[in-house]
Amino acid sequence: MGEAQRGGGWRVLVVDDEPLARSNVTHLLAQASDVTTVQECEGGQDAIAVILRERPDLVFLDVQMPGCDGFDVLREVGVERMPPVIFVTAFDQYAVRAFETNALDYLLKPFSDSRFRDALDRARRQRAQGKDQELLRHLSALLEQHRPPPPPPEPVERIAVKTGGKLLLIPVEELDWCEAEGNYVILHAGTRSPMLRETLNQVEQWLNPRRFVRIHRSLLVNVERIRELEPDVDKGWVVVLLDGTRLRLSPNRKAAVEALLRQSF
Repeated sequence: MGEAQRGGGWRVLVVDDEPLARSNVTHLLAQASDVTTVQECEGGQDAIAVILRERPDLVFLDVQMPGCDGFDVLREVGVERMPPVIFVTAFDQYAVRAFETNALDYLLKPFSDSRFRDALDRARRQRAQGKDQELLRHLSALLEQHRPPPPPPEPVERIAVKTGGKLLLIPVEELDWCEAEGNYVILHAGTRSPMLRETLNQVEQWLNPRRFVRIHRSLLVNVERIRELEPDVDKGWVVVLLDGTRLRLSPNRKAAVEALLRQSF
């Protein structure tokens, strides 16, 4: 992290993992009479600490950085504590539209001196017009669009089934296949076939997708129990299990089943 100070006024933070890119921005900022403090960070983690500690008036934030990118910085700092931002990005014109629709300014690398001055002038106008809250709302909307999906839940090891006033625990490793039956799912595990009051979609979410594959909208199969795929008389396909059970394979699921079987051996 570097810093150049020239008295009171605008305090600006430049965040970019490329030294040449940081140098270009700081050089242009040096020409602005109202910018009196310029700090530099080469990574997102350092930027988070500086923003929370120094509370700069404006941040030039690179979107693409290794480890902790621009969106990670926004999430970690939090919209309510984030100062106005000018994004610096190498995204193509299609991705840049995401910034435009949220009324957030950006600099598309490589940018001209005049484009840089336009972005800085816009930041000045937004500050003079007291639009900080509006900027924060736009930042919040941008974060929602780019929020990463939550991590998938850990697969369960046992499935509990209420039967005959008791709670039967079926180890997942003993499951051969599952079959949707009305509002229930039949869990086929060896000689046992208890009925679970649940949807097949829910059961599928509980199980490891590398071990269990949907072969039909109503059938879910343990890939370790599959012996072979066999052509059917109507030009379709049948999944044959180790115990000889034959299950209909949907045509649109054949490629996914074959791919998972190749990974399993």
